[in-house]
Amino acid sequence: MCDEKMDQKPGYIWSLLHHKCARCRTGDMFKTKNAYKLKQLMKMYDKCPVCDQRMELEVGFYYGTGYVSYALTVAFSVTTFVAWWIVIGMSVNDNRFFWWLGSNIALLVFLQPYLMRLSRAIWLSFFVRFNPNWRAREES
Repeated sequence: MCDEKMDQKPGYIWSLLHHKCARCRTGDMFKTKNAYKLKQLMKMYDKCPVCDQRMELEVGFYYGTGYVSYALTVAFSVTTFVAWWIVIGMSVNDNRFFWWLGSNIALLVFLQPYLMRLSRAIWLSFFVRFNPNWRAREES
């Protein structure tokens, strides 16, 4: 039964949301699981603790995460805007738009540590593919 569990491919979305290694999808990318310990927010392992995949492929590798983070915040803002419009509605006669804007800004500030980590996980997954046979390649 344990062998069956080990052979299962971890889900791509699950591994991104939990900041797992892109190659094995089981090792943690960050030294602390809690994104809200701000002193240790972006401290990453040099290599995956499970499969030894390098986390920083080259110097300055994670500069591209700014684009991913921007896309995530735009997608989040559009989603909250549509949800606000459907649930509460928008009007030019009152301040509902500004209430949404303030709420959205507060949520984005609160979610920023998690989104920064998520953008790193997504960025790494663009360049490192999942390899279910990483153990076999390590041994040879």
